[in-house]
Parts: sequence; C-alpha cells; structure tokens
Amino acid sequence: MESVQAIKQRFEIIGNDPALNRAIEKAMQVAPTDISVLVTGESGVGKESIPKIIHSLSHRKHGKYIAVNCGAIPEGTIDSELFGHEKGAFTGATQTRNGYFEVADGGTIFLDEVGELPLTTQVRLLRVLENGEFIKVGSSKVQKTNVRIVAATNVNMFDAIKKEKFREDLYYRLSTVEIHLPPLRDRKEDIHLLFRKFASDFALKYKMPSVRLDDEATAMLLKYRWAGNIRQLRNVAEQISVLEKSRIIDAENLKGYLPDMGRNLPAVIGDKKKENDFSNEREILYKVLFDMKSDLNDLKKLTLELMQSGNNEEVQNDNENLIRKIYGNDEEQEAYEEELEEQMEVLQIPEKHEQEISAPKEDKYSFAEEIQEEETLSLQDKELELIKKSLERHAGKRKAAAEELGISERTLYRKIKQYDL
Repeated sequence: MESVQAIKQRFEIIGNDPALNRAIEKAMQVAPTDISVLVTGESGVGKESIPKIIHSLSHRKHGKYIAVNCGAIPEGTIDSELFGHEKGAFTGATQTRNGYFEVADGGTIFLDEVGELPLTTQVRLLRVLENGEFIKVGSSKVQKTNVRIVAATNVNMFDAIKKEKFREDLYYRLSTVEIHLPPLRDRKEDIHLLFRKFASDFALKYKMPSVRLDDEATAMLLKYRWAGNIRQLRNVAEQISVLEKSRIIDAENLKGYLPDMGRNLPAVIGDKKKENDFSNEREILYKVLFDMKSDLNDLKKLTLELMQSGNNEEVQNDNENLIRKIYGNDEEQEAYEEELEEQMEVLQIPEKHEQEISAPKEDKYSFAEEIQEEETLSLQDKELELIKKSLERHAGKRKAAAEELGISERTLYRKIKQYDL
C-alpha cells in the first residue's frame, strides 16, 4: 500500500496537518472494501479529493468514476439524471436515457452536496444502498446495479434530520464510515505553504515572477479566518499574482484582498433567558395581577388576625416577615416600582396627534358588526401556568418557587393541591 505522503503527491494535496493526514489514512483503509463513505467538512476544504483516492485504491479502479453535484441539478430532473427514464415518461422525454447508476455499474459514484437531495430521491437512493435495485422514471421494471457510493456534504446532517430535510435511515446508510476534513483556519501551518504553491502555479500559468509575502503579510494571512477555505485562498493568490505590480506583498496590500479583515472578532452572545424574563406583554400583566392577588390574600390574613386578637404589637411580632413582604422598606419599594416601570414601558401606547383624533377617517364598513376578540386565557389558567413554569425552573423545589412567585410556601402548597399538580 502506498504511503500517505505518496498519495498526497499523487493527488496534489498540500499540507501536513494531523487531521488531514488522518482523513487520508481513513480513505486508504476503507478503499479496498465496498463500504459507503460520507465525507464532511465546510465548503472549499477539498472534499472531492477523498472519493478520488478511494476509487483509485479500490478494486473498482478500472470501472467508471462519476461525480454528481446534487445541488446543481433541478429537483424535477434529478431522478431522471440518477436513475434514467423511459421514452415518453414526461414531456421532452423523446428517447430512453440511462441514469448515472446504470452507467457507473461496477464503478464508483460520488454524490457531492448529498444533503440537497429531495426527500423523494432520498427514498430511491436508500433502496439502491440496501439492495442495489432501482427503477427508471416511467418504468415498472426493477433493475440491478453494483456501484459504490461515496457522498459528501457541508450541511450539518443532524440539524437537517431534526428539520426533516434529510432521512435519518439514509444518513446512517451513507455514513458507515465518516471522514471529516478540517477547515483551513484549523490548519495554520499549511496556510502559507498553500499560498506559496498557488502563487508558484499562477506564476507558471501567466508567465510572470512568483509573488512573495513579507513577515507582516504572512502573519496577517495566518490570522485571517478563511471562511471560503482553500478555494478562497486560491482566489486571493490568483488576484494578487495578476493585479499587483510589485512581487513583494506587504500587509497593507494584502489587506485589500481579505474582506472584513479585523471585523470577524468573536462576540459573546447570551442565548439563555433570565429566570424572571417575561418578554411577552401579556405575561407581564398576568405577573402584576398575580402579585396583587397574592398581596391581597396576605392583607386579608393579616386583617383577620388583627381583628381576632385585638393586640396590635403581638400581631406585628408574629407576622413580621409577612408585613415586611407586603410593605417592604422604602428602598425595596422604590426598586420594585422602578422594575415595574421598566416592564410596563413595552405596554405604553403612543398618543395620537390632536388633529388625528379630531378628524377621524370615514369608515365605509361601519355597518359591519364589530366583533371583540375574546381573551383566550383566564387569570386562573395563567396563575396555573406561572406556577408550573416556576416549579419546572426550580426542579420542583417549592421553597424557591414560592420565593420567585412572591407567595408563602404554604400558599403555594395549597395552590398545588387546588390545581392537582
């Protein structure tokens, strides 16, 4: 078996990154078998090299190798392209046509951008993978084929499966062995090496001296994110080779060829909502009403105890926490009012201009019956919903949930029994 270095020379693969070498090793190991392979990686990392390596090292190397870009074929004709069609199967089908799976019998098919396949085509492809059978468009005859399938995609397949854009059973059929190619930004040591190779190729192609980067330009090259990966680096090398008069490129000149240089700094974005973040206006209103109802119940309890005992000091001492909760101190009251004011800002309705109020537009549909929208949730339902949410957030801990809702633990326990939670 050939070495990794010999394979890289044979297929003109540049770089010594360990992840790249591991991907090539895996391709060499699975090549003698007929295992289905899925090549993953971002766009522009060179995924098309892996199926060529697999085909050339397999027992199918004398058979046909066909590369199909699934994203470039219209949805209405992709079944015909892959599996063929019979004469008269659809408008324009003037003669019988053999599909790629029939032509490549005994060889290898590379399905690039397989994540773009329509769901109906995915069902047909799954049958080919399972038992090598397919049916031409417009035919009822089952045909057999013996092809090896190597697929590639830059789509996150688990997200596509979750969104029901890709069949889970097909994914596991295709990815018997998965080979991942790293993005260029993770191959820092290979970036300058690749640039020099491309610059040398373009100098030979356009019959001009090769461009070179100074130290600052080289450092900038390594820091850049390279969203387009090797394809983008090749384009930059070609542009510089053709457009720049000087053959020594400094950082200032290079910066003009790197879009958004310095603007792609990482930013921390918190996607976790705060525990008490009621972003919906209706929830804010219900929260206010729920707090008011809780305070009213506490006031009733306090008044009843005062009426029954008639001893003001004793009632104050026994219910000190309850009194502090209802009335609070001045600082707590001000903080609560400020928080409530911030929450209610989103509910403010802008005042109409006097002229607009004084001269309303004539409604030509005034004769129609006015239908008032009915509130879908009662206060009791919303109270139940808030209690459920609070208990879920605090993993069923009643004390913490009661503190968040602003009620006593005993009251919360009564509510739980009332709503049968």
